[in-house]
Amino acid sequence: MAKESILNKKSLEFLKNYLNNPSPTGYEWNGQKLWMAYLKPYVDTFITDTYGSAVGVINPEADYKVVIEGHADEISWYVNYITDDGLIYVIRNGGSDHQIAPSKIVDVHTKKGIVKGVFGWPAIHTRDKSKEEAPKPENITIDVGAKDKAEVEKMGIHVGCVITYPDEFHILNKDKFVCRALDNRMGGFMIAEVARLLHENKKKLPFGLYITNSVQEEIGLRGAEMITQTIKPNAAIVTDVTHDTTTPMINQKVQGYAQIGKGPVIAYAPAVQQKLRDLITDTAEKHKIPFQRSALSRATGTDTDAFAYSNGGVASALISLPLRYMHTTVEMVQRDDVENVIKLIYESLLTIKRGQTFSYFD
Repeated sequence: MAKESILNKKSLEFLKNYLNNPSPTGYEWNGQKLWMAYLKPYVDTFITDTYGSAVGVINPEADYKVVIEGHADEISWYVNYITDDGLIYVIRNGGSDHQIAPSKIVDVHTKKGIVKGVFGWPAIHTRDKSKEEAPKPENITIDVGAKDKAEVEKMGIHVGCVITYPDEFHILNKDKFVCRALDNRMGGFMIAEVARLLHENKKKLPFGLYITNSVQEEIGLRGAEMITQTIKPNAAIVTDVTHDTTTPMINQKVQGYAQIGKGPVIAYAPAVQQKLRDLITDTAEKHKIPFQRSALSRATGTDTDAFAYSNGGVASALISLPLRYMHTTVEMVQRDDVENVIKLIYESLLTIKRGQTFSYFD
């Protein structure tokens, strides 16, 4: 492949629109429609399921099936309780970070449209410095400017309304992509770019390729659990994000070492099938694609686990994109890493043979 950038103007415009569109867990369908519209020229057909996972398929007639996968959902909050004074208490929808909430602007999604609000917090002047209370789910509240509960309800807000942050995509210092929900709409973006490259480079695969954008990963890999039973793949390459551990207050002896700008992170874990992983690392070395390694105890915590342990066992591997400030509104990745994940998945697919078992006993 040529060394020039593989992300073009159309790619970046799609990425911006895709990231800026809210897709909280359980409410992913508008984002999925954007993703499918972008992917449509590069695939033969689509599969969707009851809860919103979407799959673009190349060579749907093929018996041997390979998945490349990311997840579509982002963390958010639910309205849990409305006080008589019109303040809103919340519960998590996914792993939302309570410590970043105070002073954040929010979008409350209602049938009438989006209602703006803010996570309020007591002024520094009013707090007892000797026993400062940290933000936690029990004490953070959203203020939508209402005088009482009746006014909140008149706005269309009720228990169960989902709440997202409106923070939008921007580029920092020319090559750092910054936004909420890079975890893991970057994955959906990267697998779509793989499909685009296969199409533009006129590559014919000897198997069916299932470009899979799963829902509900943030609450327990649920979308992947469902869609893998529909596809019944023979192999799966999953992409998600992982922590850049070079920022302050992270213990590398516990979290391991990874850094943005140093390449995709290839996982070592029980759920990762070693022959498939070796195919990926060999491909990276052959094509001089920089990569890092991570060791994950017991579970990967990603959709890799759902694919690996489905259908009697599916050869699965995990290629992660290093990211700073996960589950905040300023998640950050490096453009070179994004391109190298795309290249690594693309080149690995060109190495997989039809009927390849990845059996340790062959």
